[in-house]
Amino acid sequence: MSDTIETLSWVGGASDGFLRLIDQTLLPLELRTIDCRNVESVWNAIKQLQVRGAPAIGIAAAYGIIVGIQNASVNSLEKRFYDVAQYLASSRPTAVNLFWAIDRMKHRYESSKISANRGSSEDLTQILNELFSEARKIHEEDRAICRAIGNYGQSIIKNGDVFITHCNAGGLATADYGTALAVFFTAAELGKKISVYADETRPLLQGARLTAWELMQRGINVTLICDSMAAMVMRQGKANGVIVGADRIAANGDTANKIGTYGLAISANVHNIPFYVAAPVSTFDLSLQDGAEIPIEERNADEICCSFGKRTAPENVNVYNPAFDVTPANYIAGIITEKGIISPVNKENIKKIITN
Repeated sequence: MSDTIETLSWVGGASDGFLRLIDQTLLPLELRTIDCRNVESVWNAIKQLQVRGAPAIGIAAAYGIIVGIQNASVNSLEKRFYDVAQYLASSRPTAVNLFWAIDRMKHRYESSKISANRGSSEDLTQILNELFSEARKIHEEDRAICRAIGNYGQSIIKNGDVFITHCNAGGLATADYGTALAVFFTAAELGKKISVYADETRPLLQGARLTAWELMQRGINVTLICDSMAAMVMRQGKANGVIVGADRIAANGDTANKIGTYGLAISANVHNIPFYVAAPVSTFDLSLQDGAEIPIEERNADEICCSFGKRTAPENVNVYNPAFDVTPANYIAGIITEKGIISPVNKENIKKIITN
């Protein structure tokens, strides 16, 4: 990550500020920020992957509610707030942090509404300030969570280890250090010599464009490979572990992550290589009993047929483009959270860790 540009930041005050974020669709060739001054621009940034990664999406949505209600009147605030929340929730279906953050903002709105009389502009300002405080709290909490995940992950990393990772679960996907990459960043800070194989992550190449870039920025030895090469790397004994992020984790530990993760987990298990997930407790959705209940986003066919502006498939070919897949809990050696490592991965151990 750049030392000068944050993945997400808020510029200005609650009533007149806006969300600024790195446009991740331009990396690694161009490092540019975009300013989101209305809820439509925040929705579009999430939908078009200008901001991506479950924690970062949640933070963006929390700030999106603020820009969405800044111009509301006292009389229109109630309807406007819930319209904005519903609109943002429609941007992407799989990452649970999106809905978790919106729910937190809803709870804060209800409590602030009770404490205000809702009869004057001063009351409106009070509610807006309280909601802004909650969004900032979500943002700051994620920084601490990233660091804690990195620290807990050190128990599985030793000097000289070589890991494979998939997609991007670094600072670009969160408020600070990331989840999976936080383990690597912390290891490097502690003086451990590690190496990482980064899957390119088809079809939008988040591993090639984002993960490889982040690891190089931190001075960590990274080798880029095509997704289809990971099994060969394992068979040749070039890697001794896998760490990936997560977008939603069911109550039993089944984990949704970027498409290709499931195949990576199968390969790791065949080659007796431990497969780890790194994710904050906010990524768990205990209302879902298993991975079969996790909604899987399907994206536009052009991401496969015309990726990055050039057609690479015949016109009118049928395309199936799920953005995520689900890895069964029995393939996961452990889930690294900010509260500790869940291992073995089962309902009892999950509940024990995340409800502490």
